[in-house]
Amino acid sequence: MSTTIDNGFAALSASTSSAATRNQAGAEDRFLKLLVAQLQNQDPLNPMDNAQVTSQMAQIQSVNGIEKLNRTVEGLGTQFAQMNALQGASLVGRDVIVPGNRLAPNDAGLVQGGFELDGPADRVQIEVLNAGGRVIDTIDIGAQGAGRHGFEWTPPAGIDPTLGDRFRVVARNGTASVGFTPLMRDRVDAVVAGGDTLTLELRTSGSVPYTQIRAFN
Repeated sequence: MSTTIDNGFAALSASTSSAATRNQAGAEDRFLKLLVAQLQNQDPLNPMDNAQVTSQMAQIQSVNGIEKLNRTVEGLGTQFAQMNALQGASLVGRDVIVPGNRLAPNDAGLVQGGFELDGPADRVQIEVLNAGGRVIDTIDIGAQGAGRHGFEWTPPAGIDPTLGDRFRVVARNGTASVGFTPLMRDRVDAVVAGGDTLTLELRTSGSVPYTQIRAFN
């Protein structure tokens, strides 16, 4: 049974290749016929020179070359999408860093978060929020340079660590606010490949494009 299926695919592939070859040969044949007709009916007092003939011959070669290049690029695009899907599948079950402000414990039980500063800041504070958005603790981490930073939250005595739900970054350079992107840890539950895009299904954040991943753990 498998032999029949294999032969069927081979026949389909051969048929497709044969059709493409016939189309290309037909286009070249039509071009040559038009060129011959043009030469036969040209003005004897103002005939085409060699440069004009060579230019027209080069045009059909350029068209054929572009068609072959397009087919090659299309094939490479398909292979690249397949490779992305395979690489994405290896991320299932792993932790990634994505934009978001949820606090999450790592495998060791440490509650962590992160952020990316648009510029240097001489004072950075992390405000820990509960599910209702109320500040339950503040972490002063001092001056920080531009770029990505992480932090850990150790709840002070009397505060239940499970109350820490989200965080907010307050970053200033002098009196000016410094822009930032909050970052959080999340776990990959599934990978969805569609066309030339790859989407990760994350446990907390839901569907996130692969391009949004900042780091892998």
